[in-house]
Amino acid sequence: MAVQQLKDEGYTIVIIEQTTDSLPLQTFSGEKDKKYCLVFGNEVHGVSEEAIALADLALEIPQHGTKHSLNISVCLGIVVWELFRKMQL
Repeated sequence: MAVQQLKDEGYTIVIIEQTTDSLPLQTFSGEKDKKYCLVFGNEVHGVSEEAIALADLALEIPQHGTKHSLNISVCLGIVVWELFRKMQL
């Protein structure tokens, strides 16, 4: 599995998924010198169980209302922009 290979190469595995242990995206700062692998799931099934088991951290985009899912391209854009913004400061 590609995620295992990246973990073996020293990447911190960050899944973007709502779990019982996930942190709100806005609370994560990231470290400039650290390597991150962001793992996104699909809109129906989410991140695979195998990737969840390898994760060092789970982040979620806080949402209100009854629907707790975003289009994958929207989710990716939000997460990448937020991490880029924070790690450039």
